[in-house]
Amino acid sequence: MAVAEDPSADQLQQKIDAEREQLAAAVGSLRSELALEPKLRSRLPLVAAIAFAIGFLLAGGIGATMRLLFRRSRER
Repeated sequence: MAVAEDPSADQLQQKIDAEREQLAAAVGSLRSELALEPKLRSRLPLVAAIAFAIGFLLAGGIGATMRLLFRRSRER
């Protein structure tokens, strides 16, 4: 059975540098994704209205509203 060698200081420094570069790339990617936030913020009322409409339709809002309206008209 072979005993694993301890990494040298140079090898550790190389690993740290590689991790640092990967972290910098990940932060850069995250910043570019967050750059969309101002665009979304300017259109927030429109996005909220669309989300509300989609939720209303998925929840069966049209059918429920029509049943409510027609039931009230039959009661009179």
